[in-house]
Amino acid sequence: MKESYRELLVTDKGKKEEIKKLFKNLKSKKPKDLDQKIHTLHNEAFKKIDCLECANCCKTTSPIFRDADIRRISKHLKIKEAKLISDYLKMDEENDYVLKSSPCVFLGEDNYCSIYEVRPLACREYPHTDRKQMVQILDITAKNTEVCPAVGLIVSQFLSKNS
Repeated sequence: MKESYRELLVTDKGKKEEIKKLFKNLKSKKPKDLDQKIHTLHNEAFKKIDCLECANCCKTTSPIFRDADIRRISKHLKIKEAKLISDYLKMDEENDYVLKSSPCVFLGEDNYCSIYEVRPLACREYPHTDRKQMVQILDITAKNTEVCPAVGLIVSQFLSKNS
């Protein structure tokens, strides 16, 4: 990962606490313009950040693989669903299928995804900062500041505008 991207990740304990406090406040107030504000920052961030230069999400975390994802990916790979599961997936503590290991087995050295067209829904939606009802996923957003430079940038800018 580029150093300039690494610097956007939120690793400072004090800043994490500041984010946690702000998000707790937002959850209680549920501002009507929260989605609009975060979506604007999302669009600005992704003009500056190229996921192919980073791929930290693919290198460090696993998406949830829903049944529909498993069916679609196994069909694309021309293998049985049971083989996809046994070769690449495990059940986590919340009974969701996730990858057995990191980085993602479908991530190439060039940071391209070999199953991009059929990737899991969780990958397609990541980092979730353009979703509706952002107030419902602020905890996930806070965690993603440690993984995704774009989320780190979005939240840092949101924090500076709303502190």
